[in-house]
Amino acid sequence: MPIPDFQSTMRPLLAVIEDGQTHSFPSVIEKVTQHFQLTEEEINTKNNSGKQTVIKNRIGWARTFLKKAGLVSDPSKGHVKIEARGLQALKDCEQRVDVKYLKQYPEFIEFHAPKKKAQATSYQPELLEQSENTPEEQLDSASEELNRTLASDLLDQIKEASPSFFEQLVVDLMLAMGYGGSRKEAGQATQYTSDGGIDGIINEDPLGLDTIYLQAKRYADKTVGRPEVQAFAGALDMQRAKKGVFITTSKFSADAVEFVSLIEKRIVLIDGETLTNLMVEYGLGVTTKRTINIKALDSDYFLED
Repeated sequence: MPIPDFQSTMRPLLAVIEDGQTHSFPSVIEKVTQHFQLTEEEINTKNNSGKQTVIKNRIGWARTFLKKAGLVSDPSKGHVKIEARGLQALKDCEQRVDVKYLKQYPEFIEFHAPKKKAQATSYQPELLEQSENTPEEQLDSASEELNRTLASDLLDQIKEASPSFFEQLVVDLMLAMGYGGSRKEAGQATQYTSDGGIDGIINEDPLGLDTIYLQAKRYADKTVGRPEVQAFAGALDMQRAKKGVFITTSKFSADAVEFVSLIEKRIVLIDGETLTNLMVEYGLGVTTKRTINIKALDSDYFLED
């Protein structure tokens, strides 16, 4: 069974606390998780932020929505209790309690509807009902889609640029990722010329204690195969080098990928998709159009002695 969406956790949450007692929310999360018989891998799967598991995050959002509709309350910090509306929901909905059901309550409508000034940037309630994702997951999904489009546009631009521009881009990316020491040192490093498939060298650390050898190929459609990667590995042998990075705007064949997994030296293959994803991650060739700060409740602030 896949990890349930947050609306699917609403009724099981209510069922866990239908005795009317006050329950600790961690214990509720545990019981709801057991209800869905999730595997250890599913239970431990983290969301995009990496700070919380997906199932815990979704049950947390379910509690928030149920609370806003008056189905549950939190008598004390970290606890939850079912209310009369929650008990009624268990009677009304034998299979599932969801956003559509909660919209019968005016308090929930007021909470759920986007404010006029925020309509342009807020999640859409009707979309939430259809996708069954939490507002946080909707933002993550939108961000991922925008980044995929941006990466595709970046790759188109790179393929149209000159070979010299691509070489400079590789230098800038290595610098952005923390390699190469200073820009002057990195620029000098990539002016290295040699036969045998090495386009440049760059320091792995600011002191130059270790060196990475580079191969950069700007192809429109050509797939880089094992022979080219094997030639690069041979060039590394000539330099007594153990580390190399092969960067291309196209793709690597399966046998090229297999080859680098079999040899002793460390060769990292960066294809066009990986290249543009790294550019987005490290802010190279892109600008920030808009920043959205997502705030969360700071429970420590409300602790009283």
